[in-house]
Amino acid sequence: MPRNGTTETGPRRLVSTAPDFAERFAALLAARDAEAANVDSVVAAILEDVRRRGDAAVVEYTNRFDRVSLTPERLRVARAEIDQALAAVPAKTVAALNLAARRIRDYHRRQMPKGLSYRDAAGLRLGARWTPIAAAGLYVPGGTAAYPSSVLMNAIPAKVAGVRRLVVTVPAPDGKLNPLVLAAARIAGVDEIYRIGGAQAVAALAYGTATIAAVDKITGPGNAYVAAAKRMVFGVVGIDLIAGPSEVVIVADTQTDPRWIAADLLAQAEHDAAAQSVLITDNAGFADAVAAAVEVELRTLPRAAIAAESWRRHGAIIVVRKLGEAAALIDRLAPEHLQLAVKRPEALAKAVRHAGAIFLGRHAPEALGDYLAGPNHVLPTSGTARFSSGLGVFDFLKRTSLIGCEPAGLARLGPATMALAEAEGLEAHRRSIAVRLEKPRR
Repeated sequence: MPRNGTTETGPRRLVSTAPDFAERFAALLAARDAEAANVDSVVAAILEDVRRRGDAAVVEYTNRFDRVSLTPERLRVARAEIDQALAAVPAKTVAALNLAARRIRDYHRRQMPKGLSYRDAAGLRLGARWTPIAAAGLYVPGGTAAYPSSVLMNAIPAKVAGVRRLVVTVPAPDGKLNPLVLAAARIAGVDEIYRIGGAQAVAALAYGTATIAAVDKITGPGNAYVAAAKRMVFGVVGIDLIAGPSEVVIVADTQTDPRWIAADLLAQAEHDAAAQSVLITDNAGFADAVAAAVEVELRTLPRAAIAAESWRRHGAIIVVRKLGEAAALIDRLAPEHLQLAVKRPEALAKAVRHAGAIFLGRHAPEALGDYLAGPNHVLPTSGTARFSSGLGVFDFLKRTSLIGCEPAGLARLGPATMALAEAEGLEAHRRSIAVRLEKPRR
């Protein structure tokens, strides 16, 4: 394989000492950002149609895209169907879901913020309180893979935050719902489940229909249509983030088994052909060993076609002089997942500013975080870890400021307040203070 190029059968190969490294690394970033599909016009039409026609439009789009024959009465999944699905799931899997739910719940309970209350030097009573949003809509992907873990990761933080009404929408292509998704929804305490997906599901959650009451916030990942729809309804409702293809950056040294790293790279690649897996190492021989191990793994991987396309189109191997160089590259990539399979992962993690989640050490693969480590697996993608965080209880809470003032406090702060109001040319603001500072009439 060329030391700073690509082949038809392998990922990009970059070497930090090559003269064109900066140019090629910039091209790697640009290629990732260019993957976003432009579906805005289609999505905008669907949103407007659902806003105007409600259930009729939701049913029409769902029947067309998912190849089903629904009516408004059959949009909601019945309790009996959920019970039947839970009973059909193997006991071993139910136990694993319950273990995951307990660990996710425990982690997110520790995130819950406390209120704030104090009296300052001027005598004002100041504080803040946290209250949950009233209703949340959780989008769960369907299609090439169904993710019960996504149900747990979205629903449990909402429940911990105190959200009273949790609604799940999940597409059911050809009328089929994954029993694991329904089982996870029951375990997580979801209140309503609707067998719809795509932009029409986002529209129904945002605007409401006769069958589906509107929510206050929509969370959860989806395809390009779902991402575009969430972006467009923001402002009518809140959203968590705009999710792009999944991604991982793995920093590994020669003391790590190349087979482990190959498996980790493919764990991301098998999600989607647009997913991205990147290896950073300081040893070219180790890089070759990992690349060879990937090819061996692909021979027996059930989703080999998807994983191979992802690895060959979007994957990358970067060889640096020293692993200490990795931090600067990581911050430019700002990856969703960062694995540090090195001798001293904590030291390297401290040097990294931008990553959705960091996995420390050789025995902490990203797949552990996908299911039951505890922290949320809904994370910022496409470089947005530069300014955003993963899903948590804060996404389902609102902070309200509290301000109390007695006459003495207003007397101390009033003159400066009036001076600022006058400087801004807002006379009514000034007078609202002034009238309170006037001496009372006899």
